[in-house]
Amino acid sequence: MRRIASIIATAGGIGFLNKGGGTAAAVVFCLAWYFIPVGYVYQALLLVVLLAVGTWSATKMESVWEHDSNRIVIDEVAGMMITLAFLPDNWLYIVTGCVLFRFFDIVKPLGIKRAESLPRGIGVMADDVVAGIYAQLILRAMMMGKFL
Repeated sequence: MRRIASIIATAGGIGFLNKGGGTAAAVVFCLAWYFIPVGYVYQALLLVVLLAVGTWSATKMESVWEHDSNRIVIDEVAGMMITLAFLPDNWLYIVTGCVLFRFFDIVKPLGIKRAESLPRGIGVMADDVVAGIYAQLILRAMMMGKFL
């Protein structure tokens, strides 16, 4: 089970990159999102499964590594999915969403840092969930205001 948890937590090994694993995971997700479109119903189902499996794998692997280890990047995948969920497939939205998500994930303003302090895998996933929500809200505002 630990091997499966490791594969999931590292998003197929991306988390083993020495530097920039979180950004790499976000970019790989964006490329997959663009080239493999998924309908809205499947997006919702995939997101629920991703959050559950991501939380499980992060909890399992932080006992081996450490809380919110740089190797755990499934949270970035979940955050990017939240950022782009239920939006039209458009490369400009995807790139802008990725930049917004990474900004919120790295800087951690507006209570995002506090979400990270939740216990175990929940805290690992929570800060990226909140960052993804903020990124999606700003992205939608930009779309409505015709900035994109």
